[in-house]
Amino acid sequence: MEFEGTVYRIMPVTKGTSARGDWQRQDVVFDMNDGSFTRKICVTFFNKPDEVARLHEGATYQVSVNIESREYNGRWYTDIRAWRIQPKQEAQAAAPMPDMPPIGEEPSYAAAPAAEADDLPF
Repeated sequence: MEFEGTVYRIMPVTKGTSARGDWQRQDVVFDMNDGSFTRKICVTFFNKPDEVARLHEGATYQVSVNIESREYNGRWYTDIRAWRIQPKQEAQAAAPMPDMPPIGEEPSYAAAPAAEADDLPF
């Protein structure tokens, strides 16, 4: 799933150690405009400190996430984990211009003098 959101708050880092080794997670809260409503979405970055370091509060990003729910002791918990984040392009890339002759260069048909109206055959 993807959404466009503005960074509202970058939360502190949580670190730990498991059987697989050290881990680090950091939550980032985004404001997502959904029509006339603004919704806050908390996204988890797991072992991605470099990506979080590039984020700035107030900046807008295109965020790709995986959403997964799991049950523990009869309660359900939902994780929203980021797997890609890209800054929003403020201005769309301009369409390429067609090849144009250099300014000051006249087209080849203008090299000959124009015919007078009296010289025309009709």
